[in-house]
Amino acid sequence: MDRIVIRGGRRLSGRLPISGAKNAALTLLPCALLTDQPLTLRNLPRLADVDGFGHLLNGMGVSTTIAGGSPEEFGRAMTLTAPRLSSTTAPYDFVRKMRASILVLGPTLARAGEATVSLPGGCAIGNRPIDLHLRAIEALGATLEQTAGYVRAIAPDGGLRGGQISFPIVSVGATENALMAAALAQGETVIDNAAREPEIVDLCRCLVAMGSEIEGIGSARLVVHGRPTLHGADYQVMPDRIEAGSYACAAAITGGALELVGAREADMTAILAALREAGLAVETTADGVSVAADGPIRPLTLSTAPYPGFPTDMQAQFMAMLALADGASVLTETIFENRYMHVPELARMGADIQTRGRVAVVRGVPGLTGAEVMATDLRASMSLVLAGLAASGETRVHRVYHLDRGYERLEEKLSAVGADILREADG
Repeated sequence: MDRIVIRGGRRLSGRLPISGAKNAALTLLPCALLTDQPLTLRNLPRLADVDGFGHLLNGMGVSTTIAGGSPEEFGRAMTLTAPRLSSTTAPYDFVRKMRASILVLGPTLARAGEATVSLPGGCAIGNRPIDLHLRAIEALGATLEQTAGYVRAIAPDGGLRGGQISFPIVSVGATENALMAAALAQGETVIDNAAREPEIVDLCRCLVAMGSEIEGIGSARLVVHGRPTLHGADYQVMPDRIEAGSYACAAAITGGALELVGAREADMTAILAALREAGLAVETTADGVSVAADGPIRPLTLSTAPYPGFPTDMQAQFMAMLALADGASVLTETIFENRYMHVPELARMGADIQTRGRVAVVRGVPGLTGAEVMATDLRASMSLVLAGLAASGETRVHRVYHLDRGYERLEEKLSAVGADILREADG
């Protein structure tokens, strides 16, 4: 198992490329199950989760081929082809490693009339039930059975039927599953209180490129006019707004300046607004977004919320940044109930953070000190890297396989803009 070793205190400066979005890629890959024609996805990040999802699809009968791009380049193109599905089961061995694999449920059911999917795994950041996913496909006429850690869905004779789906709370994954299932359902499906994240918009645009008709893209009410079949497409994955926000925090915590090449301001308005409030100079450039430290980091009061609110996936990174703010910050986590596991590790580095329930009070300290720390989940891992970049001395981040799930060649990108960071075998 590898670890990341960081010798902190170096100011970051330069141009840093932003990869294709992990969360969008994992939503677009199962679209290949909806058609017997090739689907080519470009700008796919080279991540463990993307590879894992590809293996899951391979086991269901989807062939995958990689085209273009040398191993030294970021991103790649993948063509997925499924003339027929050889299996409608997503087994535990694949599904346990990442929650996103539940997204094969809707498209497999829509195309094959049945689907059996193991209950998902992923980061241990709290209770993440799939009841809304199941409620959505039931609204399209499916019957469900749950046994031995699996859920089996069966479509009615003649296939899924359009219906009315109204989510009591916003759910990104359930909205995604509902969209893909509805794409091949007979008639019209209305999805109310749909998630509005840019990754949802990316999925809608990919489905439209495959022949779907969807009204209300980007809004909380989506209307899907089902089609008997969809065709192939050639589609480019959107840039990763969470990766861009993470590296923006790296510029802030090191007193540096980075141009995030490929980042889209429109996808990350809440993140950039918070950075500006913290005292960062943020500008749109011809190639992306630039972020520069402009004096001390100011304290913030932030609460996570569904899009267009401040994303839960940026909470840990902002906490690391605010550990060096000039004053006390208050963070409230409203999405997941167990997403402060990075707090004890940041405290090992000298951060002053107190939590009570879903609220964390971060009192800024003059400096952090390098230490041995343990990553607990994907975004927590990045918060420790950020703290290490600013800390005096050496920081060793263990269990970095979490980072490999969501950040494409992180140490290469950071080294190129001035960080003293390397990966080594964890002995």
